[in-house]
Amino acid sequence: MTTTAPRIVRRYFELAPTPDSERYFALFADDAVVEDEGKEYVGIDAIRAWRTEVPLVQYTITGLEPVGDGLVVTCTVAGDFPGSPVAGLTFHFEAFDEDHVKILRIRP
Repeated sequence: MTTTAPRIVRRYFELAPTPDSERYFALFADDAVVEDEGKEYVGIDAIRAWRTEVPLVQYTITGLEPVGDGLVVTCTVAGDFPGSPVAGLTFHFEAFDEDHVKILRIRP
C-alpha cells in the first residue's frame, strides 16, 4: 500500500486478512461504527459479532481517494465466499485518528 495512507488504515489492511483477531479489534475505538452489507455494528462487542460471520479474505488495493476528512480505499477482495473475487469494494474510513478507526463503511 502506498505510504500516503495513514498508518491506521495501513494497519487495518495488514491485520484484516489475519486470524489474530485481538490485534484487529484493537484498531477500533470502543464506540466505533462499522457498516457492512447495509447493517451497522456499533461498539466493539457488535464488531466482534460481525467479524465472526465474515470469512478471512485477501485484499488487493486498487485505489485511494481522500474524501473530506476521511479516505476511501478501493479493493478487490478474494476469499472463500460466493462470487469471489469481488472488484471495486470500497472501504470508507470516515473518522479515525492515529490509533483507532471510529467509522468504517464497507460498500460495493
